[in-house]
Amino acid sequence: MDTATLPEATPAGAPDARAPLGPTAADPAGPRGGRLRHLVRGPEADPAWARPALLALLVVTAVAYLWNLTASGWANAFYSAAVQAGSTSWKAFFFGSLDASNAITVDKPPASLWAMALSVRLFGLSSFAILLPQVLMGIGTVAVVHATVRRHFEHGAALLAGGALALTPVAVLMFRFNNPDALLTLLMALAVWATLRALEAGSYRWIALAGVFAGFGFLTKTLQVFLVVPAVAVVWMVCADTPLRRRVVGGLLSVGAFLVSAGWWVAVVELVPASWRPYIGGSQTNSFLELTFGYNGFGRLDGSEVGRVGGGGGGGFSSGTGLFRMFDSSVGGQISWLLPAALVFLVGGLVMRARAPRTDARRAGYLAMGLWLLTTALVFSFMQGIFHEYYTVALAPAIAALVGMGAGEAWDRRHDTVGALTLAAGTAAASVWGFVLLSGTTAYGGWLRFTVLALGLAATALFLVVGRLHVRALAGLGVMAVVAGLAGPAAYTASTLATGHSGSIVTAGPSSSGGPGGGFGGGPGGGAPGGTAPGGTTQGGTAPGGTTQTNPNGGTSPFAGGTQPGGSAPGAGGSAGGGMSGLLDASTPDADVVEALEADADQYTWVAAAVGSQNAAGLQLATEEPVMAIGGFNGSDPYPTLEQFQQYVADGQIHYFLAGGGFGGQQGGSDVADEINNWVSQNYTEVTIGGETFYDLTQPTGSGQ
Repeated sequence: MDTATLPEATPAGAPDARAPLGPTAADPAGPRGGRLRHLVRGPEADPAWARPALLALLVVTAVAYLWNLTASGWANAFYSAAVQAGSTSWKAFFFGSLDASNAITVDKPPASLWAMALSVRLFGLSSFAILLPQVLMGIGTVAVVHATVRRHFEHGAALLAGGALALTPVAVLMFRFNNPDALLTLLMALAVWATLRALEAGSYRWIALAGVFAGFGFLTKTLQVFLVVPAVAVVWMVCADTPLRRRVVGGLLSVGAFLVSAGWWVAVVELVPASWRPYIGGSQTNSFLELTFGYNGFGRLDGSEVGRVGGGGGGGFSSGTGLFRMFDSSVGGQISWLLPAALVFLVGGLVMRARAPRTDARRAGYLAMGLWLLTTALVFSFMQGIFHEYYTVALAPAIAALVGMGAGEAWDRRHDTVGALTLAAGTAAASVWGFVLLSGTTAYGGWLRFTVLALGLAATALFLVVGRLHVRALAGLGVMAVVAGLAGPAAYTASTLATGHSGSIVTAGPSSSGGPGGGFGGGPGGGAPGGTAPGGTTQGGTAPGGTTQTNPNGGTSPFAGGTQPGGSAPGAGGSAGGGMSGLLDASTPDADVVEALEADADQYTWVAAAVGSQNAAGLQLATEEPVMAIGGFNGSDPYPTLEQFQQYVADGQIHYFLAGGGFGGQQGGSDVADEINNWVSQNYTEVTIGGETFYDLTQPTGSGQ
């Protein structure tokens, strides 16, 4: 560095004589005004439109994601109940307990719950407070993808990537929903962003930060975060601008950062005595490690999840496995709109950077996003266990980034054969596949799909002769291609924003989209027949618009007289556990039920107990009092044992028991829910409250006491 450019030293505590203390002719607003102008205008080297365009993208994304947000009510009541518990008990907050009295946890680690519980502590319990953090995560993910692409590509490429992500239907759905996938997607995007930053100077700090993001991703959804690890590891080891020895050391530092950021919580849970913490929901041995590597880990790959309800590997609530799973009628409308184009731009981008040096930053970007996309898509396509359509939100940042990067670079090289062919092939792939997906719904008539196809094919033809076009026609050509690619997902996005989504199974898009495809998606702890059909309609659950249909298995909602959080009435009759509705979604209980449970609530550790987390969640969210979820999400966890439950009752800790045993059809797991239900029904007084059957555990019948 030229020493003449170094700043002169300023005595400690003295003002910098070179810094203006107030407004100047060059900066009438003073330093604060200059900072504001820099925020709005961006760096001087940037085009005047670049920063305002980014801010507009983020503002429009925020407005869209916040609009009609509370139509989803409690969204997934399973997680909302845990958020409510964590907002009143720091112990429940730390462990991710379903109730404030800490009986049992959710079947995931608690990182995503922490953000929501803090929001509820700040704003009070409401649908808005629970879902607001997810919206902020969505805006943040759009910003991260934009920043990742912009670092080594043009502004237009970064804006296209951010816009493509913001309009991905499954992203719009999950960034307005309270499942862990929103935070997981943000953390995976941050891990790739930090990795690409680390390459530039072989930075230990940045590659370690990538490990930290991955570690917190593990605390969000355990092993799913490992789907981004191949991209991080390969790109760092191959492309980092530093000698091999430093790359190895940096990789080890990243692994260490991951272990520390993920392991501290795991260590606490595994090392403290089981009596000091809640039971680990989803496990059969009260072990978070067993949950991680079993039910939520390898069990998802080979279909061996113990305790799940329903089938996997293409049956029950899992769409059919195979190479084209991401394109089938169950999944395609959620994520695959730009997937063919992303693959085209990945290949085209690697071809365009074929002669670049090992450390080429643009090629590293293609490799990182491409490996993330391919690894995740292949695992999702062939996993034999529980698979939910909304998992595919983890693909959205990689698809959007590849489209932005590839299209941007191909546009810069449009006068070269490879650039023109890449643009033509990518546009054709997006428009033709968009036409196919739009043909699966009657929601928009035929005009939209034919417009997409016509614009796309016209743009494709023009890209093949782009060198002969007048410069004034280029802007119109670019708009044609973008509209052809984004009109379809934009329509699905509008439909998704217009309806509420609640329950364990949710899908984006209009209710008339798709078809039976490959089955249904399951709940957070497992799905079931009678979930949401691929188009957004429901069978035995809650439709995105809030309506309810009879469960095909013959069961009905557990709360006959209540309403769904979104405002619609659930199915009438039946008892908890009799059908799949109590497994997949919670209903709001009748006012008489709420009044009975709230009476003398401070005298009990749990005002009620119910089989299955969703049944317990409905009662808990209505009363804001702890309700024990027997058997965890599916009713198949061995907690509490019959002996433990009997002791809780003898100690006067539980007031009511909601009638109903296990859900049936589970793959292994415990029968404790049926045992407890049978014991209660034989020994305690049956009462009818608000049209529902409960047992008063303070009133024994004497038959077995």
